[in-house]
Amino acid sequence: MASSRSALVIRGGAIGDFIVTLPAIKLLRDSIADCRIEVLGYPGIADLAVVANLAESTRSLEHRSMALLFVPNAKLDDELCDWLKSFNVILSYLYDPDGIVRANMERIGVKTYLDAPHRVIDGQGHAAHQLAKPLESLAMYLDDPAPRIVAPSAEARSPRIAIHPGSGSIKKNWSLDHWCRVMQELREHPLVVITGEAERERGVLDQVRSTCADLNIEHWDGLPLVELARRLPSCSAFLGHDSGISHLAAACGVPCHLFFGPSDPGTWAPANADVVVHRVASQNLDHLAWQEGWSALRAFVCDRRVMC
Repeated sequence: MASSRSALVIRGGAIGDFIVTLPAIKLLRDSIADCRIEVLGYPGIADLAVVANLAESTRSLEHRSMALLFVPNAKLDDELCDWLKSFNVILSYLYDPDGIVRANMERIGVKTYLDAPHRVIDGQGHAAHQLAKPLESLAMYLDDPAPRIVAPSAEARSPRIAIHPGSGSIKKNWSLDHWCRVMQELREHPLVVITGEAERERGVLDQVRSTCADLNIEHWDGLPLVELARRLPSCSAFLGHDSGISHLAAACGVPCHLFFGPSDPGTWAPANADVVVHRVASQNLDHLAWQEGWSALRAFVCDRRVMC
């Protein structure tokens, strides 16, 4: 059961979507004294709010009892109703165009229910500010759009460079051949290559292993996000694209150089310090030539004295 001051944040979406919501959750935490916060979201992703010390617990949005929230006048599970009614504030990012979820929440007696944007719109301010906008109705205003995740790390920062050569969309990715060439250029330095399900499906890990077999590369493949949050702070730099893993690296305080193509950096680039964005003029990363990309990456790691 929640405490006398409690808030629930309902947030699905992908990794990056969730991470740019963390500032809104922090705003709730900072604005309501002694507030207990829980997150209803996807397992593995929502846990990042706990790691960031912004929530006490999480519950899975995929639980079968949640489906009835989208059915008009549904008979909801009694335990679910009691749990939802126990919160002083519910901030929901669910897609609810017909207001069915809101009507069910009001019907069961939820005190304060705030509809938040299901999706972020390019060109209308940074994603974190858009996602925190509904809290202004409670006189809560977001000043800092940078999410921060400070997970206990087993290792001190080292010279190794983390590279995530993928993202959830092929259109957001620079050529894998170019990334393999970057790894060759950085051969004097310990490297970490981060891959997940999307990269495995595209054969990224296999190509890296075959092309760079002679290099000092550690592979972090398919790690849980909480484990990645624990390991990333040990890296001196992170190189990647507009992706959820890039948002995670930035939130963990790792200096990041990110290539942006079709995404709007003003909306989606991590707002954390020491994040450098290189956007291709054509907004198509297929047009980013090797020399231009490598020159930008080399300047970045040199500036941070990782290499020169």
